[in-house]
Amino acid sequence: MFTTLFTHAACLDHDTGLGHPECSDRLRAVLAALETEEFHMLERQEAPRATVEQLLRAHPQAHIDRVMAAIPAADHAGIDGDTVVSPGSGEAALRAAGAVVAAVDSVASGQSRNAFCAVRPPGHHAEREKPMGFCLFNNAAVGAYHARAAHGLQRVAVVDFDVHHGNGTQDIFQFDPDMLYCSTHQSPLYPGTGDAGEKGEYGNCVNAPLPAMAGSPEFRHAMTHVILPAIDHFRPDLLIISAGFDAHSRDPMASLHLIDDDFVWATRKLGELARTHCGARIVSVLEGGYNLRALASASAAHVRELMYC
Repeated sequence: MFTTLFTHAACLDHDTGLGHPECSDRLRAVLAALETEEFHMLERQEAPRATVEQLLRAHPQAHIDRVMAAIPAADHAGIDGDTVVSPGSGEAALRAAGAVVAAVDSVASGQSRNAFCAVRPPGHHAEREKPMGFCLFNNAAVGAYHARAAHGLQRVAVVDFDVHHGNGTQDIFQFDPDMLYCSTHQSPLYPGTGDAGEKGEYGNCVNAPLPAMAGSPEFRHAMTHVILPAIDHFRPDLLIISAGFDAHSRDPMASLHLIDDDFVWATRKLGELARTHCGARIVSVLEGGYNLRALASASAAHVRELMYC
């Protein structure tokens, strides 16, 4: 079994306009980094569209209708001050969510050992009923509920090391005791959620906020003493990683100081837990990361470690 890369060219057609940080060059940088010789063993698959049935497990019909109705026939449209869509955004969003669904299928069936979804728009800020923060559909949550519905993987853990708190995933999971959401993130920072006291209805939301200027020691301490024990106690059937790389020291969107090796270390530790509890099943999906060089190097380091998990 191999690590499989899921992506689609349509994700490049989500045009957010001149100067927007969540741009198609992000995905181009990631894909270019994964084209080097060391990644020749990656199996590469084209992401399908998510179906309405699959989206409905994480979002109500009204949310889906609102997103698709906002897609303009030309130029750009703003869903909010941060979230911009263009004529290609609807297809990109369906392919991004569909990539995680297909990755879950591949990992659950044993066709892949694990998978990485190089897609955009990102998803972890999309709440059950609200697109926001560059995100239209919550890709990780769609994949988590598909794992349950299609493969009987009842208990799914999503681990999010993006520098911004995944308010959307927390919103969708907070009343479901068989879904676990764990996050390290800078605080205070957009979107203003993710305090340690936010635990969900069943204690299934685990937040480890980090102060501005925190680096490797603080991140690894939070993972070691908060996040990893929570996953170990939960004993998931599947592990999904919301892999944002904007906690990197070179990223302009925040003030954490992680380096590539921190993402490697975190991936390795999560791989160990996945082998212990869920047959090594990991699906990772790209979230943030806005310095192109840092995004390319960190995502390549993450995928390289996935190939050894």
